[in-house]
Amino acid sequence: MTGRDQALADAFRDKPDLVWPLPAWQLSPQSLAELRNRPRVAVVELAGRDSVAAALAATAEHGFSDLVPTYVYTGSEHGSWQTVGQAWLRLRRRLPDAVNLHPLLLHGSPLLWRALNGRYAGELMARHGLPVFCVGCHLYLHALRLPLALALGGAPIVAGERESHDGRVKINQLAVCLDAYRALIQNWSVDLLLPLRQVAAGQEVEAWLGLSWPEGGEQLGCVLSGNYCAGDGRAVYSDRGLTDYLHDFALPLVKTWLTGLLAGRPRDPIQVASELLAVQLRTPPGQKPGGVVKGDDEAAP
Repeated sequence: MTGRDQALADAFRDKPDLVWPLPAWQLSPQSLAELRNRPRVAVVELAGRDSVAAALAATAEHGFSDLVPTYVYTGSEHGSWQTVGQAWLRLRRRLPDAVNLHPLLLHGSPLLWRALNGRYAGELMARHGLPVFCVGCHLYLHALRLPLALALGGAPIVAGERESHDGRVKINQLAVCLDAYRALIQNWSVDLLLPLRQVAAGQEVEAWLGLSWPEGGEQLGCVLSGNYCAGDGRAVYSDRGLTDYLHDFALPLVKTWLTGLLAGRPRDPIQVASELLAVQLRTPPGQKPGGVVKGDDEAAP
């Protein structure tokens, strides 16, 4: 293991705040400047099989010259860190030789993850009628890649989200959620590319990979996986609750936090969440702050 590999493993273990700017041992100013001069750069999610297949599909479609792979750690992972390195190798083997795959970058913000998924989880679940962990977590994953994408001149972000997984529903990848994630990122004129969004069959994913890679296998796991499912595996959630959670809490929280961070005036996300809830708790369910009733056909942002 190289010194850099060990430093990545140590950071994953210790989970410091690593958002932006990244320390020079991860991304030096010279490396950043060189990347900005490349013709077609994308920031790619690197985790399990869907993220690797998405990077391959997006490169084939958009002709990227350079991929910057990123891993964002959360507050609930378990498993071997070595699986992330194995995913990097699998991506490298399937990419055209002309495409540069750069060293892995590691991001994370325990405070933001806690604000979205931990500190107020009980109140949010009581108010919106569903466990919020997975939806808030995926919003967090995309948000933490935005500062890097902006530093690369507005490079697109590529992720492996899919609306259907061989007929199974994952509430964090429902259309309303994917639209919300994209809307957040596009607020800064950066695109969130989801090339597998309409791919339902796992076999099609494996065709991109050129190997058998079972869903959820050979990657880090999550202790909260499936927390929204009934005993028979069905996803249990409320459409209204999901939309309200995103619109009234998660999106404004992350947008406020990112705005401060990018302006060099970072705010405590727990404090931002507390302020949002202070307004929401004075507002009856089904209404916006100010008393405007939400229509059933109102689209998520």
